Amino acid sequence: MTRKIGSLLFGAIGLFLIAPAAAFAQTGGGSMPAPTSWIVITSGIAYAIAVAGCAMAQGKATAAACEGLARNPGAAAAIRLSLILGLVFIESLSLYMFAVLYLKL
Repeated sequence: MTRKIGSLLFGAIGLFLIAPAAAFAQTGGGSMPAPTSWIVITSGIAYAIAVAGCAMAQGKATAAACEGLARNPGAAAAIRLSLILGLVFIESLSLYMFAVLYLKL
């Protein structure tokens, strides 16, 4: 029974993924489609990778700061300053990548 439902669900998902392609198909215009700009696609992928790296670094820095505060509450001011400075540098990497992306386009 479960196998039938799984097969039916899999077929329905496949149909829903294929049907829009047929629904939006164009009929004979005779003109050639515009070529794909690979610079735009690769720039978007590079930006996504850079943002993912920055997000993981920010999470790790925040976790380390929280652990440091838990171990030594007396050093809260120094840890907070280091955390904020580190987060600013990490975020600036993402913003530089964003600027490079738009300068490249």
